[in-house]
Amino acid sequence: MNLNNRILLALAVATFALVGSGCGSDQNAATNELVKQQQTQIEQLQQDIDALKSNQPSYTPGVASTSGGCDRGVEQTATKRGGERFAKSDFNKALLYYNDALTACPSDDRAEVNVARTYEALGNSGAAIKHYRKAAESNGPTVSDASIQARTALERMQASQLP
Repeated sequence: MNLNNRILLALAVATFALVGSGCGSDQNAATNELVKQQQTQIEQLQQDIDALKSNQPSYTPGVASTSGGCDRGVEQTATKRGGERFAKSDFNKALLYYNDALTACPSDDRAEVNVARTYEALGNSGAAIKHYRKAAESNGPTVSDASIQARTALERMQASQLP
């Protein structure tokens, strides 16, 4: 290879090196710009989330709306969902829903009986009897059939022979 060819080859390699480094530089710049745009988007989304959180009303599921009161909306929803879970023999989840209903309306005998029945289905006779007794002895607003059902269940479980 003569001197001119070597010089041309060296110039060609140098040119490719410069072009290649220029492309890499352009690629780095484009990547950096994309990262900046994404950071700006993330910051905007975080601000949106913070705004939504600050405008969101507070809500605690399963808690009565007033002290000693009754949140019928929570009770009805929790009772419905508990019944659905109970019907599918998912007693652990049913118990969670029925306890929410009882917490929403602590003086409701029907909610007390639902909790008792679920404990009985789970094989926890002691807890079932405790809740049946509470419903049977209650003078709450729904004493009617729930109280009678509780007394019947206590007789069936022979709870009178237990402490």
